[in-house]
Parts: sequence; C-alpha cells; structure tokens
Amino acid sequence: MTIPSTRGQVHLPGGAFAMGDQHGDGDPADGERPVHRVVLGAFLLDATTVTNASFARFVKATDYVTDAERWGSSGVFHLAFTGDRSDVLTSVEGAPWWLAVRGASWRRPEGPGSSIGDRAQHPVVHVSWNDATAYCAWSGKRLPTEAEWEYAARGGLEGARYPWGDDLGVGRGRRWPLNIWQGRFPTENTREDGHLTTAPVKTYRPNAFGLWQTVGNVWEWTADWFAPDWYGRSPEHDPGGPEHGAARVMRGGSYLCHDSYCNRYRVAARTSNTPESSSGNLGFRCAGSVAAGVSATS
Repeated sequence: MTIPSTRGQVHLPGGAFAMGDQHGDGDPADGERPVHRVVLGAFLLDATTVTNASFARFVKATDYVTDAERWGSSGVFHLAFTGDRSDVLTSVEGAPWWLAVRGASWRRPEGPGSSIGDRAQHPVVHVSWNDATAYCAWSGKRLPTEAEWEYAARGGLEGARYPWGDDLGVGRGRRWPLNIWQGRFPTENTREDGHLTTAPVKTYRPNAFGLWQTVGNVWEWTADWFAPDWYGRSPEHDPGGPEHGAARVMRGGSYLCHDSYCNRYRVAARTSNTPESSSGNLGFRCAGSVAAGVSATS
C-alpha cells in the first residue's frame, strides 16, 4: 500500500460556508441552488492540478493504461487538433467544435501530431474519472468531494463569484487572472490570457488558501455523483454526494469557457460527465484526509 505523501498539498482547516450560487448566474439545470450551509472537517488538497510529469511517474510505476488509450480516441477542440484529418472520427452533435480524434490521449493531447514534451508542468488531460481515482489510489490520496472542492476554491471569500472576488477584473490594461476563452467562440481565440489550450499549473495567482487555478484552465473531477436536485437534500455535515448516479461532478471550468455559452468558470458552477469520459480540457487534483500528527506543506 502506498504511504500518502502530503508534499504539494495544502492543509485546509474546514468549517462552515455557504455553498452554491448567490448571484443567480447559473443554469437552473446545473443545480447550483439553493444556497445551503455546509460544515466540513479539516482536509488536504493539492495546490495544483496533477501535472503531466506526475501522471507520467504513475504510468511508469504501474503500466497504467487510461480509458482514452483503451478506447482509442478522445475529445479534442477543433482549433487545437494536430494530425492527419483521417484521424478525426466524428464531431460531437450539437457541439461541432469537439472532435473525436483517434490517438488523442494524455500523451498526445491535441492528436497524433502532438506531444507533451515541453509541457511537463501543464495539467494532465484526457483523463477519465476512472483514471483520476486510479492515480489517487496509487498516491495514497483521493478525489475531493464537491463540497470540499468549492470550499477550497473560494479561498475563504464567502459568496464570491471567483476566488478573488465578484468581478472578473479584466480590461483597462489589467492582466487576465485565469485561462478562459477570449474572442468569438468557437472560431476565434485572441489569446489575451496567453493560451489557446492549457497553461502551466502555476500560472496566474493562487487564491488565499494557496491553491492555483481553481477556475479556468481545466475542469476538475470530484468524487461525487451528480444530481441537479442534490442541494435541496444534501446533509449539512461533510456531504459526499448522492449514493448513486450516471455521471460524476466536474468543477472549475476550462480554457474553453466563454460567457457567450458557458460561464462555468465561477466557484459555484458545476457540471458532470460519465466516469469513462475524457477530453482535452479535463483534469483533476487530489485530496487527502487529515490524520493525527500529519501536517501538509504547500
């Protein structure tokens, strides 16, 4: 059994907070309301999403094969695709900017013509919920619950839209504080934030808890099953999500989020996907339980 390491994790003291959308920004189908009181015990959380370098160490140690590699394809954004057009198997109905690409995986995130050679410190992508939980088990950690994720992402700012406050804070010469889409989605990205796809995990500024990029960059898997009515029946203390479901909760938004169609780069925003699904904008970070005599460093 792997002995858990707290290196790179932040100790979060827990406590009570108001979970959910206090601004009316969300799609009702996402179930961001009602706002409800949650009380959490102390826990640990990775300061960043898991990187390509860390995931590569896991694969080398275990010979793990991801779901995308077993299926033979994964979702790639059309402007990022690199490879021969014959590798494009299909586009997604209703979202033609997503291509099912043969050979796309965590090793080749934009398709067969790409690699992670210069992206060791970028978030690993094309990882399913199954892959994320396998990595967590190997490292002696776990995925955070949805409630833990939101508490951590808020950085102690009660009810705020973002980890730094209610305003996006761009314009008038200011630098972008996160990696999302700028321009006209899905055909033109002006890259004002510096990135078409992923940014290194320690880009921009961490929140007040010392956590990097809890919004934007890549979606993050959580442990919980998704239910749109969960907030109306969730227990107050250390909620762990519904007992059953068809899809797992994802949090934080990604480099493809744009307010014209997806404003889910808010700390209250939530969506879901099936546990075997993967794409070029989906990653994860690990959590851990606080044991007696164990401290974490960030």
